[in-house]
Amino acid sequence: VQLQASGGGLVQTGGSLRLSCADLTFTSRRGAVAWFRQIPGKEREAVACINSRDDTKFTADSVKGRFTISRDSAKNMVYLQMDNLKPEDSAVYYCATIFDVYGSYCPTYDRDYDHWDQGTLVTVSS
Repeated sequence: VQLQASGGGLVQTGGSLRLSCADLTFTSRRGAVAWFRQIPGKEREAVACINSRDDTKFTADSVKGRFTISRDSAKNMVYLQMDNLKPEDSAVYYCATIFDVYGSYCPTYDRDYDHWDQGTLVTVSS
């Protein structure tokens, strides 16, 4: 196991959850860590990403102002704080890493990422 994500669950509209991703084998050492989500029947989309070298971040417009990605480099952990959750946020959330990124940016295509966790389900009830 290289990535271990946790923190999903069932929450009411307006509630909060924090997802955690443990990068157990340093698969993002010079790269980036991202959270993607996928709703059945739809393509996987990037929600947020953080560059491991300089903390450059990306946050999708659909969650901007509600979701915050952060990193604890000492613990090799990345977090996704999700506030003011909406039913449309319900999805399987995946943590993904890329070992090396050339430049100060954060990849947002899932094909760019090398390692994935098994996914954690987030359900927001109305």
